[in-house]
Amino acid sequence: MIVFGLWFSGTQAATFAKGYLLYKADSVSAEDFAPKLQTTNAKVSLPDAEAVESPEVSIEEPEIIEKPAETTQLPKDIRYPSDPQIGDLMGELIIPKLGASLPIIHGTDEDELEKGVGHYAGSVLPGEDDNSVLSGHRDTVFRELGKVGKGDEFIVHTADGTFTYRVRQVRIVDEDDRTVIVPKPRATLTVSTCYPFDFVGYAPERYILVADLVSSS
Repeated sequence: MIVFGLWFSGTQAATFAKGYLLYKADSVSAEDFAPKLQTTNAKVSLPDAEAVESPEVSIEEPEIIEKPAETTQLPKDIRYPSDPQIGDLMGELIIPKLGASLPIIHGTDEDELEKGVGHYAGSVLPGEDDNSVLSGHRDTVFRELGKVGKGDEFIVHTADGTFTYRVRQVRIVDEDDRTVIVPKPRATLTVSTCYPFDFVGYAPERYILVADLVSSS
């Protein structure tokens, strides 16, 4: 054995054996570390872009609230009573010469005259045959009545229709003159107010306009 050992170490066989043993040792070492290196140097595999599902984003569209069309609120038609009672709004007096439109209240007491032109309850309604008498304060509704004279018109709207009168007479009478309210043979409108217009205090006279019916509808 000693002789064989001396021979083996002195030949190329020893060198070959030594190299073989070193080769095996390196192989084992490489195998031990191979998984670690593979893990460390492994490429990260990302999924294809088409395969990635984007999260669903729910976008709520703003609720559209339709605003109702604005409408213009017109005043209701005035319905005058065909049989007015004291204090009722019974019609409208239009004076084209003055560009005035005045309410007619049934009755001629102070309460009615404060609201507009008073209709004397003892007279017929406008449009009817006979004498329909209207009166008003000279410092309110009839402030400019002195500008109205012969040939000018009055237009009266009531439940029974529209009636146009034309002035044929202008009178200035005493406050106690009862001829103002006397019956007439035809449809007549008598309009009265205190006079003189610029009088301070209680006026002693009356300014009277007598008008005949010229048309109705």
